[in-house]
Amino acid sequence: MSDNISWNLADIWEAVAEVVPTRLAQVCGSRSFTWLDFNRRSNALASDLLSAGLSHQGKVAAYLTNGPEYLETYSAAFKIAAVPVNVNYRYGPGELEYLLDNSDAEAVVFHARFAPTLEAVRGKLAKVRRWYVVSDGHSEPDWAVRYDDVVARRDCRPEPGWQRCGDDLLLLYTGGTTGMPKGVMWRQDDLVRVLGGGGSPFLGLAPATGLDELKERLRAGNGLITTLPACPLMHGTGQFSAFITMILGGCIVTLQGSRFAAEELWAAVQENRVNTIAIVGDAFARPMLDALDAHPGRWDLSSVILINSSGVMWSEEVKHGLSRHMPSVILFDSLGSSEAVGMGANMSAGASSAKTAEFALGEGARVVGEDDRDVKPGSGEVGVIALPGFIPVGYYKDEEKSARTFRTIDGVRYTIPGDCATVDADGTIRLLGRGSVVINTGGEKVYPEEVEEVIKKIPGVSDAVCVGVADARFGEKVCALVERNGRAKVTEEDVIQVVRRQLAAYKAPRAVIFVETIGRSPAGKVDYPGLKRLASDAVGA
Repeated sequence: MSDNISWNLADIWEAVAEVVPTRLAQVCGSRSFTWLDFNRRSNALASDLLSAGLSHQGKVAAYLTNGPEYLETYSAAFKIAAVPVNVNYRYGPGELEYLLDNSDAEAVVFHARFAPTLEAVRGKLAKVRRWYVVSDGHSEPDWAVRYDDVVARRDCRPEPGWQRCGDDLLLLYTGGTTGMPKGVMWRQDDLVRVLGGGGSPFLGLAPATGLDELKERLRAGNGLITTLPACPLMHGTGQFSAFITMILGGCIVTLQGSRFAAEELWAAVQENRVNTIAIVGDAFARPMLDALDAHPGRWDLSSVILINSSGVMWSEEVKHGLSRHMPSVILFDSLGSSEAVGMGANMSAGASSAKTAEFALGEGARVVGEDDRDVKPGSGEVGVIALPGFIPVGYYKDEEKSARTFRTIDGVRYTIPGDCATVDADGTIRLLGRGSVVINTGGEKVYPEEVEEVIKKIPGVSDAVCVGVADARFGEKVCALVERNGRAKVTEEDVIQVVRRQLAAYKAPRAVIFVETIGRSPAGKVDYPGLKRLASDAVGA
């Protein structure tokens, strides 16, 4: 790829709309939009954002489930050099307020179903200049502008008083390891490059040298694939998978339901001749396999060439099962995170499905020990994966954490999110998980202390610890070990419901174990590994 190009996603997508205006850009159920539609609707929203007084690199929050509006919102922000921000729609009021305040959101696009949660915090978010409500059958508040009315406007070309460029940011909020989400700052140029730069190894396309080459490929019909992000677009896996396809001028298919349904997915694959599917490990893959096992031959899956997963465990057993139904489909298991795209990968098809957690390192990646020296292959030493190249700028408004994660070793800047691994003699890396005690359940990160503090406030509870135990579908599930003080009868259901009322539902324990003592040290330290073993034995994990 040429070093003098500075990629900007708005420039790329406008080029696609110029060259292939009548090709489909987005499909969701019976709704479909061409690239001309996508560009026009994004222009209208971008113009309205400017009229609301949005600033240069002002933040636009997408508080949405999957659907055409999600990527239109991102496109609109990019057009005016604003910064799109993902919002986890499962957050409770406190978490939502924190994210919108921390990100300095100036506009929020939200589905109507989330209005009650916003109502609880809206008065505390003085930076927000405009609220846009997307119709979904729920009551729409009178304090928000109707999204459909805005994007229906014609001939609206945004004219900001500034230029856009490759330095324009995207903010990807991740649960991280500090209890509250952190915004990973990606320069658009770095992001486009790390996502292939208009190329695709699966399609035999090298990175493009610029917009002119991209346009030539579009005219020739190269790379025009259809992708279905089964996972939420609010997460990096779904979002970045969609970007890769859109950079190539392809089409994004989204499911209509707010909850994942495997049968809906396979029906959409058949109807739209989907080529690639993006998932997050067994939380999606296992229900997909169950549906195929229950209805063999029901759906025409001949269009599928690739299923891509990232962010959580994808087990060998499930890979083998999917390959039985689709022997020629490539199963691509990517080791990465919001802070590090392309740390490692394993790829399989048919009977060659790779083992769980075994990866080949990405280009330039290293496994380093505490002294920042490479872990010797075959030594059994545990290190952390360090990835160079096109990596984020850092965390938004958090210089201390940025300095810990983005470090310079031997004169090279690396991102080191904390993924622990060993290195086999043949160079294969074995992922062990994050070095912290963060629980990864279905691609969602849960910081134990946040949940523990809620549980410890329950009358009758004197102490609590949360650990992750193995789960066939979600990779891990939250398990709470609770020490009662005897003054009140606390039940498993009490604990679960209290957490669900105060935090996102996925953070609530799926199992509660009552213990005589948590067994803290005199210094108040917790033996997390020991309690994790105890919990795993108790729940049969």
